[in-house]
Amino acid sequence: MTEQHEFDKGYWDRHWHQAHHDHPGAVGAAPPHPYLARETAGLTTGTVLDAGCGTGTEAIWLASHGWQVTAVDIASAALALAAGRAADAGVPERVRWVEADLTTWEPGTQFDLVTTHYAHPAMPHLAFYDRIAGWVAPGGSLLIVGHLHTSEATGHGHHPPEEASVTLADITAGLDSATWEMVTAEEHRRSVPGREVPLHDVVVRATRRR
Repeated sequence: MTEQHEFDKGYWDRHWHQAHHDHPGAVGAAPPHPYLARETAGLTTGTVLDAGCGTGTEAIWLASHGWQVTAVDIASAALALAAGRAADAGVPERVRWVEADLTTWEPGTQFDLVTTHYAHPAMPHLAFYDRIAGWVAPGGSLLIVGHLHTSEATGHGHHPPEEASVTLADITAGLDSATWEMVTAEEHRRSVPGREVPLHDVVVRATRRR
């Protein structure tokens, strides 16, 4: 039976504290998701929101490539690690770290790019994507990278929790063609060094029509 998670602040604070305790110095050492460079290659740099930034891998990459980043996460432990990594990377002035619950937080502005990578919010995923999509400025882009819902086991021989996975069809169906121009809609199966089983990803990028 699959364990159910709430993915609330308490869960994520425990997760990052435990990860840092078990693997000091290793947390956040993984490279950015491979889709990030490809999907932003043709975009004009500007403002970006990284929704559910964790320890800041994607946020720091974006800052290093000219973006002005607002990086939001619910876990203070993750953000503390992220801020230190941004300083080490020489881009602390290009990232604003915000500790907030993305299910209730309001940015008060729109962004040229809104992106989320493997975020596990304390709300249904499709509702979360719809929520953050509203923060994309006209002409801006939405980039979603999520766990693809699949019958094949992942992780240490287990499925990702069903509430933490999505399907490509469900994501694209939620993006009205009157508002969004679909640019990328893909499913990927990829191997990660040091990981015994592959990851299954869904990647969606869409541009908000002006």
